[in-house]
Amino acid sequence: MTAELPPFSQLHIDVARFATDDFNPFHDPGKWHRLRDNPFGSPIVLGFQTATWLAEQVELYRREHDDPGLLAQLPVCHWQLNFAAAVKPGQSCRLTIRPGRYDGTKGVLGNRVLLKHGRHPVLLGQHGRCRQLAEDGEDVPSALAARSDRSELEGGWFLKRKFMMTANAKNFLLGCQVPPQRYFDELEERVRFPYMFPVSYISCALLERARCRGHDFEAEPMVYARHEIQVHLRVAETLRSNARLHILVRPEREDDAGQHFQCRGLIDDTPLFRANIVLVPLARIVAALQRG
Repeated sequence: MTAELPPFSQLHIDVARFATDDFNPFHDPGKWHRLRDNPFGSPIVLGFQTATWLAEQVELYRREHDDPGLLAQLPVCHWQLNFAAAVKPGQSCRLTIRPGRYDGTKGVLGNRVLLKHGRHPVLLGQHGRCRQLAEDGEDVPSALAARSDRSELEGGWFLKRKFMMTANAKNFLLGCQVPPQRYFDELEERVRFPYMFPVSYISCALLERARCRGHDFEAEPMVYARHEIQVHLRVAETLRSNARLHILVRPEREDDAGQHFQCRGLIDDTPLFRANIVLVPLARIVAALQRG
């Protein structure tokens, strides 16, 4: 299956970043040019903005091609996304979704995805469905409702708290070029938060942590290199307005791939998502471009 990603405008970017409190200067039309050695020449689309549009296309594909009974047995979705380039306003892209393969032994249904601008890959990876969220081998703090927003917790975790709001979710969907009425309709009493919406707050949490630690966003800009995300869809289906989302982030390690962060999302003390996020300094990308 293929699908066309219509060009994003700066308005799409602004709506998406304001809906998720993403203050990264890469997306700001008044600040992107201040970033040291920025090669992009314009603001760029949010990583989670592109990922949310992609997730919607995969869901539409699954409804058409996959067995609903099988999907009901696989309530956890997982993504592995590698960012090969940035999407800029005015660029059109083409998505290819490969046919799914089901491994009955592991209980995993998977599809490969590829998003390209012209001949150039922008984003590539895998989407899958499985039976359960991976177990946490780490000690994740509990009783998070009693902890202060933007606080440092035991185990190196940083806590960011957000509240689910239908208006923000609708605006985020608009910014992602996904029709909000698929998820929200007051007359039909439909309230269904898209699962990527709470996950997108990871950006806000990482930015808040960096700001609290005095990071210079203009002198040392960072970009996403890789997302590994798992979301429990049954928990996501229970989300309602004013639900309290606790996002935990902490650094894991730094290697040649970049800086790795562990991220967790909980509704009160119920796990909603877990993610491993890789950030890379823009200077490293610029150096690679200069080497040819």
